[in-house]
Amino acid sequence: MASKFKAVPAAVAVAVLFTSGSAGAAAAQSFRSEYTISFLGLTIARSKFDSTFDGDRFSLRGSMSSAGIAQIFDDTKGTVSASGRFSGTSPRPDDFVTNYVSGSKAKKTEIGFSGGNVSKVVNVPPLKKPDDDWVPVAKADLRSVLDPLSATLVRADKPDQVCSRTVKMFDGEMRANLVLSYVSTGPVSIPGYSGEAVTCSARFVPVGGYRSGHKSIEYLKNRSKIAISFAPIGTTGVYAPVYATVGTQIGTITIRARKFEAVN
Repeated sequence: MASKFKAVPAAVAVAVLFTSGSAGAAAAQSFRSEYTISFLGLTIARSKFDSTFDGDRFSLRGSMSSAGIAQIFDDTKGTVSASGRFSGTSPRPDDFVTNYVSGSKAKKTEIGFSGGNVSKVVNVPPLKKPDDDWVPVAKADLRSVLDPLSATLVRADKPDQVCSRTVKMFDGEMRANLVLSYVSTGPVSIPGYSGEAVTCSARFVPVGGYRSGHKSIEYLKNRSKIAISFAPIGTTGVYAPVYATVGTQIGTITIRARKFEAVN
């Protein structure tokens, strides 16, 4: 069960945690979102995210824990944080840290950035020696990339621009692209927000840091159907995910916002 939970935050949940914003607000504003992650209709995890925007600066902090039947197999809890600033329409992360414990196994990943490029990667415990079928991450692949949380922050002048982008992500091991395309706009209502939501489709493109021919990666690349719906937070012009579905080899994972509101 631990490997399934790793796949969600590192490669899939990244695809469903997108936000986008227009010009930064004059004063710092903070927000909270809460999500449930379900599989075949059963809740397997819950997460919370707190975000603060102060001009061009941003900071994000979240937590996730297994829930329901997932706890029977392997209790998983973790935290994640990132900070940085916007440069034009793109986020420029400074740092990213994630810690999680699955059963009795603990793992920590730290990524440092400089000028939009990866400058430091620390994995505890260290990554295993790659097999012969391993697709490596080239040095050039770590330029102009985002960590999984900073990848959720983009700027757009209007809603129909939210989906028109390719997001380059690196989680400390895997490097992947997520190609977004506009699908539709429609109403949504959740605690803290009632109004329009923008839905994007997403195509997962692995770049490096994975085993060639791995069935789960091949499924995500060639067969998975990913859809993400975004809604604006407050008056900031920031868009955040409120609903998403991700097709995996073992079934569809659904992420649903349960709270979506300003806290100041």
